[in-house]
Amino acid sequence: MIIREASLEDAAQLVGLHEQLDRETKFMLFEPGERVLSESRQRDTIISFRESGNSNIFIAEVDKHIVGHLTVVGGQAKRNRHRGHVVIGILSEFTGQGIGQGLFQAMESWRLTSALTRLELTVMTHNANAIKLYQRMGFEIEGTKNKSIIVNGAYVDEYYMAKVY
Repeated sequence: MIIREASLEDAAQLVGLHEQLDRETKFMLFEPGERVLSESRQRDTIISFRESGNSNIFIAEVDKHIVGHLTVVGGQAKRNRHRGHVVIGILSEFTGQGIGQGLFQAMESWRLTSALTRLELTVMTHNANAIKLYQRMGFEIEGTKNKSIIVNGAYVDEYYMAKVY
């Protein structure tokens, strides 16, 4: 397994990863076909993230195939440039193998070179495995977003979690 920052050459595989994650898990925000994905759009995102200094995409690669990502989207205003929102997705057949922890560790090393002093994420309250990972990585539950999203026609609560440095 290789964990590294995404490059422009990863754009097509990242699009495929997002499409597969949308199909195979109910824990991600988007449903299949709901978002507009393209290789050129993904390249633009990678470029803009690199230029921002507070956003980045980390990928996990197995046998030259991207099997997971951790994306940090930094704030764009002066008042929130210190804050980054974290999104992570790992293909189901690769969960439980330390990939999530590796992605977080890579992000932590990079964070030291950024101005980020607060990382945030949301997680469905019934996603026990993800919550355990996030707590292991130093995130704490700050609150509950009641009826935050709708999955299969039912309201789902989310925890709002953060790590402050």
